[in-house]
Amino acid sequence: MASTEHSDGLLTVSADENGSRLDRFLLRRLGNGYRGLIMRLVRKGNVRVGGKRAKPDTRLIEGDTVFLPASLRDENIVQQHPTGDIPKFLLDKVAALPVLFEDDALLVVNKPAGMVVHGGSGHDAGLIEALKELHGLPDLRLAHRLDRDTSGVLLLARNLSALRGLAEDFRERDMQKTYFALVAGHPFPHAGRMHSHLSKGVTVGGERMVVDDADGKEAITDYQVMMRFSRDGFDYALLALSPHSGRTHQLRVQLAGEGHAILGDNKYADKSELAAYRAIGGRGLMLHAWRLCFVHPVKEIPMELRVPMPSGWYRLLQDSGRSR
Repeated sequence: MASTEHSDGLLTVSADENGSRLDRFLLRRLGNGYRGLIMRLVRKGNVRVGGKRAKPDTRLIEGDTVFLPASLRDENIVQQHPTGDIPKFLLDKVAALPVLFEDDALLVVNKPAGMVVHGGSGHDAGLIEALKELHGLPDLRLAHRLDRDTSGVLLLARNLSALRGLAEDFRERDMQKTYFALVAGHPFPHAGRMHSHLSKGVTVGGERMVVDDADGKEAITDYQVMMRFSRDGFDYALLALSPHSGRTHQLRVQLAGEGHAILGDNKYADKSELAAYRAIGGRGLMLHAWRLCFVHPVKEIPMELRVPMPSGWYRLLQDSGRSR
């Protein structure tokens, strides 16, 4: 059953969770895999705070009691995966991940391509659930997200206080992220800024996509062409990307919109680009979170964490066929 402080389905807000939104509080307690059910019940008024109906954005105060309806207390809904519920192969993979930094507030790991960061959408568990179990960190939270097929620096907060400090950096754009991407074609000019407005959840050809739409949220990314290549008649380039916002699929949608889709992007790249990429031996999405710069939320010191590109990239970065 969901972990509750009382047998009647009440959750009590701790000091660490003071000021949290109701929807985010429930997602942390019950698991992201039940997002749809949680949001539906909150919107219907079936979740109550202090005996009163509450909206998803209701701010909680330490000591508040949150009433869970019976459907959120079902035996199939759990706060965390019990020992043995997370597949051993996932635990083994996560245990082998390089830890880039760790202290009482933060945990930073090098995420490989192909690993989901959290359970849900057809995955019972992901990287964060495995880290919670392996490190004994029930309050571990994602400070930002990487797509399943994106590799690189992944930042996690060990408590809500640290998460809030990092979130403030994100809001004030004090957190600097740099990605590397291999893209189709040779972008010109060699440096510039991509500016768009992105809307998610749009259905295109039966598939849910993120699109550039006038009513979407602003997304800004600076880019710099680092190297250009041409192999077997296929042109591609290595780009450094610095996003100033963190929209879903931001880099992938913006680059595809510019006519330079990220290599291996099965969602946004043209079929002809995918075929040409595979013909030169390419595999997987060529997007890597290379560097993350931020201020430590507790120590207030500047941090810079980076990881090299995955080894599989280097065959496509060899001088043979390079265009200058």
